[in-house]
Amino acid sequence: MTATLIPATLAFRDDGTPFSPRYGDVYHSPSGALEQSEYVFLRGNHLPGRWQNQRVFTVLETGFGMGVNFLATWAAWRADPARCERLHFVSTEMHPFSRDDLRVALAAVVERTARADLADLAHALADAWPMLVPGTHRLEFEGGRVTLTLAFGDALEMLPKLWLRADAIYLDGFAPAKNPELWSPPIFKALARVAGEDCTFATWSSAGDVKRALQQSGFEYHKETGFGDKWTMLTGRFAPRWRVRRHEPPLPVALDERHAVVIGAGLAGSALVERLAARGWRVTLIERHAEPAREASGNPAGVFHPLISRDDSSASRITRAGFFYALQRWAALDAAGHAPSRSHAGLLHLATDDEAQAVAAALESFGYPDDFVRGVSREEAEAIAGTSLAQGGWFYPLGGAIDPASLCRAQIAAARALPGAQIDVRYGVAVARIERDEAGAEKAGSWRVYDDAGALVAQAGVVIFANAHDASRAAALDFAPTRNVRGQLTLLDASPLASLRVPVIGDGYAVPLPGDVTLVGATYEVDDTDTTLRAGGHTENIERVAQMLPALDALRDASSDDQERRGRVALRCVTSDRLPMIGQLGDEQAARQDAQRLSGAWPLDLPRTPGLYGAFAFGSRGLVWAALGAELIASQLEGEPWPIERELVEHLDPARFLQRALRLRAV
Repeated sequence: MTATLIPATLAFRDDGTPFSPRYGDVYHSPSGALEQSEYVFLRGNHLPGRWQNQRVFTVLETGFGMGVNFLATWAAWRADPARCERLHFVSTEMHPFSRDDLRVALAAVVERTARADLADLAHALADAWPMLVPGTHRLEFEGGRVTLTLAFGDALEMLPKLWLRADAIYLDGFAPAKNPELWSPPIFKALARVAGEDCTFATWSSAGDVKRALQQSGFEYHKETGFGDKWTMLTGRFAPRWRVRRHEPPLPVALDERHAVVIGAGLAGSALVERLAARGWRVTLIERHAEPAREASGNPAGVFHPLISRDDSSASRITRAGFFYALQRWAALDAAGHAPSRSHAGLLHLATDDEAQAVAAALESFGYPDDFVRGVSREEAEAIAGTSLAQGGWFYPLGGAIDPASLCRAQIAAARALPGAQIDVRYGVAVARIERDEAGAEKAGSWRVYDDAGALVAQAGVVIFANAHDASRAAALDFAPTRNVRGQLTLLDASPLASLRVPVIGDGYAVPLPGDVTLVGATYEVDDTDTTLRAGGHTENIERVAQMLPALDALRDASSDDQERRGRVALRCVTSDRLPMIGQLGDEQAARQDAQRLSGAWPLDLPRTPGLYGAFAFGSRGLVWAALGAELIASQLEGEPWPIERELVEHLDPARFLQRALRLRAV
């Protein structure tokens, strides 16, 4: 179960140095925060020289604190004309500051340095600072060329869950005597698991326990003159004399050209186009319809919100990460002039008695900020909604509704508008099959994509299936058990809910649309692929929503005109565990040939099909999963740090059902 996140308490010593009452230690040397960062961590890791002319460079830090090390690294990157193309900075923090306290703390650092460039970066960091909820948060600066991935939680728990290849490690945090867990052998073991071949490290500490833990984990160290009042500090590199890990940390996919074919222009495919284009990839987007978002992504509106559970389940953690990342990406679209059409007044979730008790317990247990979610009585909920409600529930201030088609169009337009963008969109093309053109074991090879007339339509080293229920067929997967779910929604003209101000969900949903129209729905009919509207579906939608919003009671008996009601039918694609398929596809043929050895395999042990990925089976949560899924695949292709914990990625792995079959010896 996820632990409650307890924010840091900001205090200052008499000399103005930021101080932690919890740990009884200072956040930086009294001789200067920025000076300490530049001397110990940049100089100690031979930066900026080591990142020069690299495509991707990754820094891993063990304690974010006030973020001064990040700001110093970002400033050095900015000032270096030979800088790497993309700088990743990954850091853990058990007690993050609130945004207001972070501003105060950084203002003191900026005032002391009197550097205008640092002031701008400090403001940008504070403005982007995430909400204080547990998990991994990915923030982007400089148009995505500088990425900060924050893992909020205990480093002992979070570091082993991260998956990346570190080029430099900043060993920071309160003194070993004050916070021994952060300098314990499990921490260094976790660092050894992700250290790259030429990884360096630096730390202001030279304690004996630190030196022994470094050596035991495969690091060699050197003593150097310390900063300020520290006599010595340690620098060194990862140089194990023995094998210290089962799997090598991720590397970029070996390709002659960074070119990907994305099949499907719905929420998943459009997000992939934008995330790949942001990294300079050439993308060929293939869609069987004449325009994007014609399947489930073509509904007039969809709701977006987190998922609260009493045990903070994997689905809740994945959805929370996706929710925050989606909001960030949508804000970037807004800023770039490609704003999708969405609401901004929040979303209400009405609760049954059992749900109310479970969620109330979760809210009390995890102490979520009110800006994230808060419980509301029926009276409070009615004041928010602007109409009568059957019960209270909880309110998501950042939730709402969005026009999915406008989002798809915005993402494709944003990708095309990037400098040097190479986006080839082909509508009206139905993919029938793919075929691999081998190019040697050291390369991913090339995939040929054929349409339903047998014509070659595209060829690339990477193919990503984002075409929902058709993905398993086109990718020839046997262990990808997806099902179709028919969903019919209803549009109520001159709606009795015309006063509704925010989307309301529960056992059904109601979304206010322009022109006094209300969208209500939706049916959930497994393995039903009929897309014609049904009068019974409209009746079902109205009756379920009327139980939440009594203003619809008058329509319950108005069944004679059900045939004339407007609506839409779409097919959702779901898996048996209700989580999507995101990532590299398993090589089922190779797994069959080696089934006995792989019967106890973990995801990283499984054979994979080179260059073949999937992003499908999003069910009804595509709005909160698509952007994060696209970022995950782009990170996997580029060998970048993954945007969420590895254990959560394993729940999304398209090969998870192959893994289960191997363990059951059913392959």
